[in-house]
Amino acid sequence: MSANQLETYPVMFASRPVSKPVRVLILEDSEADAELIRHELARSGLRTVIQRVDSESAFSSAIADFAPDVVLSDHSVAQFDAQSALALLRRARPATPLIAVTVPFDGATAVACVRAGAADVIAKGNLSRLAASITDAIRLRRPLDKLTPRQIEVLQLVAEGYRTKQIATRLSLSVKTVESHRGEVMKRLKIHDLASLVRYAIHLGLVPMTL
Repeated sequence: MSANQLETYPVMFASRPVSKPVRVLILEDSEADAELIRHELARSGLRTVIQRVDSESAFSSAIADFAPDVVLSDHSVAQFDAQSALALLRRARPATPLIAVTVPFDGATAVACVRAGAADVIAKGNLSRLAASITDAIRLRRPLDKLTPRQIEVLQLVAEGYRTKQIATRLSLSVKTVESHRGEVMKRLKIHDLASLVRYAIHLGLVPMTL
């Protein structure tokens, strides 16, 4: 299967119907390793549509055109690693989770991926919990569906520590509009203080932990 070919597995997950398949983008050099992931997801019963890419340019295009629900990234694809993919994904589709799926590596690298915003880190030699990790990551981010892209952008900037006037300047908005967006974000997410809002954004990987 080519790196850009789609594959659909029209099956059930955990004996429950899924309203629509999960769109999975795999960033992976090795077709053999990508096939292992496809096989595991099919075995699990998770209904998916899968696309594989193997370069930064193809990844960037797929983010826009394929519009994935989740990204599975090898730690290193040529010079484009999972942390670089996270940075690009955060700009283009901040509500989309990324799970690092890679060969076993040292703890420091795993911690770096998580601190950069990865939803999970899974070894290629132990893919049995991959489907559960995908569904958990998507479920955790479902409240973001209530927000507009602009509101998510304001949420990110608030979590990065920007003050209201700074956000207004960066987004070419009035202070009042920024305050309105922030208030609406808190209302829709049912979060009542800024500290909790920041923790929530970091927990979802909307901003890295290493600011």
